[in-house]
Amino acid sequence: MSGLGEALRESAVINLASASTMVVDDSPFALELTAQSLMGFGIRTRHACIGAAEAMEILRDQNIDLLVVDCDMPGIDGFELVRWLRRSGLEPNAFVPVIMTAAHIRRSRVAEARDCGANFIITKPFSAATLLERIVWVSRDGRPFLEVGDYFGPDRRFRKTPAPGDERRVDLIRKKAFEEQKAQAAAGVDAA
Repeated sequence: MSGLGEALRESAVINLASASTMVVDDSPFALELTAQSLMGFGIRTRHACIGAAEAMEILRDQNIDLLVVDCDMPGIDGFELVRWLRRSGLEPNAFVPVIMTAAHIRRSRVAEARDCGANFIITKPFSAATLLERIVWVSRDGRPFLEVGDYFGPDRRFRKTPAPGDERRVDLIRKKAFEEQKAQAAAGVDAA
């Protein structure tokens, strides 16, 4: 089964009907199209906002479960909105899954979405199936949230593979040395 088919099949156990969803897009057409796509999955858009300022007001007072936001909006763009949300201290909204949408995706835009704290970015026009696949993915995403420097959001690392080369992080070097000493001590006790 394909990746999309697998994600859709697994999504049968996820009930998103009661999810409080917010869509933010400065284009009324795109806003309505996204809301209708969500409705096709049984997800009602509780908050449809034409701009970031309106969204910020709602986010201060209402808890949401999913945010779908356009990257390119006049005034406060989607990247600034997500950065603000992640740093807002508004619990639980600061931790809400965020899917960003963009008409043109360049590598720099993907990096900017990742660095502002978004969970995923998709290209417009997107199919309803692609949107559902990403919603299912973010609903199952178990990455912890990290605060590093000026970044606050989901861990940007997807792979669990070790970094290439020698470990340079002091805490992990100490942990490895401690575990080796512990193993040696346990081997010495077993040998006696």
